[in-house]
Order: sequence, then structure tokens, then C-alpha cells
Amino acid sequence: MKQWEMAKKFVNDPRVRFFIGDVRDRDRLCRALDDVDYVVHAAATKIVPTAEYNPFECVKTNIFGAMNLIDACIDKKVKRVVALSTDKASSPVNLYGATKLASDKLFVAGNSYAGGHDTRFSVVRYGNVMGSRGSVIPFFLSIKDKEVLPITDSRMTRFMITLEQGVELVWHAFDDMEGGEIYVKKIPSMKVTDIANAVAPEAELDFVGIRPGEKLHEQMIGAEDSFHTYEYPEHFKILPAIHKWSEDTVRIGSGTKVPEGFVYASDSNDVWMGPQELRTWIDQNRSKIGTI
Repeated sequence: MKQWEMAKKFVNDPRVRFFIGDVRDRDRLCRALDDVDYVVHAAATKIVPTAEYNPFECVKTNIFGAMNLIDACIDKKVKRVVALSTDKASSPVNLYGATKLASDKLFVAGNSYAGGHDTRFSVVRYGNVMGSRGSVIPFFLSIKDKEVLPITDSRMTRFMITLEQGVELVWHAFDDMEGGEIYVKKIPSMKVTDIANAVAPEAELDFVGIRPGEKLHEQMIGAEDSFHTYEYPEHFKILPAIHKWSEDTVRIGSGTKVPEGFVYASDSNDVWMGPQELRTWIDQNRSKIGTI
């Protein structure tokens, strides 16, 4: 349906074609990538409980799909590929995070796997896209009239990013990448209880416990990554450890090395979003929520 709606909107743009397909189908990917220069890889099985209960399917999409795309992009001489990652790929505790970590490693290594080909791969990593399908904001909005909102744990925190910020990070990666970098956007954290308060201030909170595979707090850069991580005004960049690419001055650019043991986590973040700020965002974007 989303393709149908977009096709009507861009009906007169000769640059746009729409394919029904699957990243598990390499032949279909090759057909879709004819004469394509830049690729954003956004396909994933992303719901944590769904992945826990359907592990084979999650692996097929998130890992085998990534392998298919890397091969197809190299064969079709794509110039640049940016893969979307998640905070759950850093020190993963659930299958979704583990498959996305494997996917990240595949895209980083894809730069050496490409051999003499010019295709380059990088990754962008961020937290919860505000208002995206299956996320907490549209869920709370859908049940707020019941006047009771289920909360997993009162201590839980999450990274929050708007769709526009996520897209801007992708554009930056295309402009900046040499290949193998993982770009991490600096974004605010928020308490899940504050999200509930922003959506339904009068609602009662029912604490139901953490779901299978969930963390209390999310992390985008772990202590093990700190040895290869550089800081910039609006983002961090994790450079690949392989081939000493983390020592490449072109990849480092104007970045400043983070201290050893540095961790970028949602509970220790320097920047926080409060209920009123989120309430304002919801009022301004209500028509988009749940459609991303």
C-alpha cells in the first residue's frame, strides 16, 4: 500500500521505479539495482519479541539479506551503500540486536570483500525513530483512552531520534564515508515513564516487567568500541579495526579520539528530552505517527 501511495505521488518522475521484492531474493535485488549509484539498506525484521519467537526468519532477513545486498551491490557496481543499524546492535542481548551486529560487521568488511571494485559500504546507527510503526509512541496513543498504560520498568530509558535527523545522518554518511565507518548520531534520551506522561498525563501506569530480549537501557557505543571511536560536533564515528583503517587520517578527519572505556548509553547521556518537548512534537506530527 505504501508503494502504491508513493507511486501516485511520484507518477511523473522518471527516476523512480517501484519493485515488489525481498532482500532474501538476490536475483530480484540485482534487477532492482540496475543503473543505481547509491543504496540505503533499511530492510529488517526489527520487532524484538517477533525476532525472539521467529529466529530463523530474523536471521534470513537481517543477515542473509545483508549478504545478498553486499554481493548484488558489488556486482552491479553501486558506488556507495549506507546500511541502517540500531542501538540494539551494541553489546546485544536479543536476537534482533545480534543479527544487526552481524549485519554491521558484514557491511564494514564488505569494503575489503569488494576487492578491486569501487563499491563502498558504511553504517549509520541510532535509537528509536519517534513515531515509527511498532514503537512505543503510536502504541501508547492507540490505547491512551483506556487510561492505563503498561510500562515495563520505571527505570527504563531509550534514545530518541526524529525521522528527519535519521535521514540527515544518512546524507552525511554518503558525503563523508571512505568505507567501513559506523556513524552514531548524538541524540537525546528519554525515560519511558516520561513518554507515557507526554502521551496521557492522567493515565495510570501499570508496571508489567521487561519483555523477552529487552534491556533497561540502550547503548550505541560500547567500551570495546572506544579504542576506535572519534567524536564530532553532532555525531560519533566508530572506525573499523580491520586493516588498521582506524588509524587512517582521511577517515578520522577533524575527529577527536574518545577516552578509553567511553560508553554512549541512554541512561548516562548528557542530553535528555522531557514530556513537554515530546508532547509538542506529537502535536506537530500526529498525522505521520505510525506510518514511518
